[in-house]
Amino acid sequence: MKLEYQAEYLELGLKIAYYRKLRGITQEQLAERIDRTPAFIGHVEAPNINKAVSLDTLFDIANVLDVPVYKFLKFDDIDC
Repeated sequence: MKLEYQAEYLELGLKIAYYRKLRGITQEQLAERIDRTPAFIGHVEAPNINKAVSLDTLFDIANVLDVPVYKFLKFDDIDC
């Protein structure tokens, strides 16, 4: 992950956590449904860990959470 995109990855992780909790899904359940480990989901959602996510994984997460993928990639509040 490039450091110049650190803010975007942070916001992405926070959005994933938000929609996951909104759907009542645990990190473990999400991880199982996308064939990843709970630690992976924890790293993606953690604000103090920089973890990149592939598009394939993001599409899988969006499908499980029933959220259009563009909602994860809309970064209106970030000053670039």
